[in-house]
Amino acid sequence: MSFLVSGLYVSLTALLIIALSLYVIKMRRKHRVGIGDGEHRELSIAIRTQANLIENAPIVLLLMVLAEANGLSILWLHLLGCVWLFARIIHPYGLVKSNGGIHWGRYYGMALTWIVVFALAGVNVGFYLGHLLD
Repeated sequence: MSFLVSGLYVSLTALLIIALSLYVIKMRRKHRVGIGDGEHRELSIAIRTQANLIENAPIVLLLMVLAEANGLSILWLHLLGCVWLFARIIHPYGLVKSNGGIHWGRYYGMALTWIVVFALAGVNVGFYLGHLLD
């Protein structure tokens, strides 16, 4: 069995993690801080943009791989994968632009992330329940 679609979104998420990691490195160099945030808000925000993605990626990507293995259509996998990536791009944008405050990017980024988690979890539970009825 191959996981071409979920493999694509795992790979694109990895590239996004690298991009956010490079942003953290840039802020660490700017503020000359090796560990922690040195009480620099800009660095703290950069660290949180990276950490928030890393906190959410495992469950979404695992659910996506399982949904693909269970037979979710390519169209739905791509739709959910695109929403996931869009959410994970606008969330750090909002966090940085608002200096850690309220911003539409943060709000919709997290809301869309949770929608994707809920949808993929529901799909996988649905596949299980469908299997029980067979």
